[in-house]
Amino acid sequence: MNNIKQDATIGEVVVLIPEATQIFSEFGIDFCCGGHRLLSQVMKDQGIDERVVYDRLQDAVEKRKSSYDDKNYTKMSPAVLSAYIEDTHHGYLRKVLPEAAELLNTVLRVHGKNHRELFDLYRLFGQLKTDLEQHLLKEETILFPILDNAKDNRSEVISVTDEIINEHEAAGEILRELREVSNNYTLPEGACKTYEKTYSLLEEIEKDLHQHIHLENNILLKEYANR
Repeated sequence: MNNIKQDATIGEVVVLIPEATQIFSEFGIDFCCGGHRLLSQVMKDQGIDERVVYDRLQDAVEKRKSSYDDKNYTKMSPAVLSAYIEDTHHGYLRKVLPEAAELLNTVLRVHGKNHRELFDLYRLFGQLKTDLEQHLLKEETILFPILDNAKDNRSEVISVTDEIINEHEAAGEILRELREVSNNYTLPEGACKTYEKTYSLLEEIEKDLHQHIHLENNILLKEYANR
């Protein structure tokens, strides 16, 4: 390939090629909190063969089918995109965060004696859950409503956007710590079905949050971000 400009940010690439989220995940390229960075520079910094990545991105473009269920988020108004995020991602988190917390509690009680890393996992997830619960409320009660009249409230939107993106970055850091503590969610020998379900759900939450943050940082709030 290279139809992608050398000065293209990761977020811009994901907006143009939605399938890039999976490709970037495979190469450890942060496309949500790190969406503002130049793709070429990140690949250089991480020692990634850019030809391989560009070829994968080109393949993704060529293999897209006309029936592909791809919503054109960039064409959505702020109100419509906000509603979509709230219905899809906020609704999902409110359902699964308590479920994952309960599963972690069960796994810790049963396996914590032999797998001390579960205590760190439990602590980190508890912090993530608490942070996200207030974060969702901030978006729904402050951010999303003022976006409807962003032209009249631009300074306020910029201020709130800065808060929101900072919270996204904090959540992204916890996600990285969770993955590190769990050794990339590698199950220990003899792990039970509950252990397996817990790690699977944590990875699912991570994937959903990456998409959630991408939609906000790189599309909904891009115009107001000071970075």
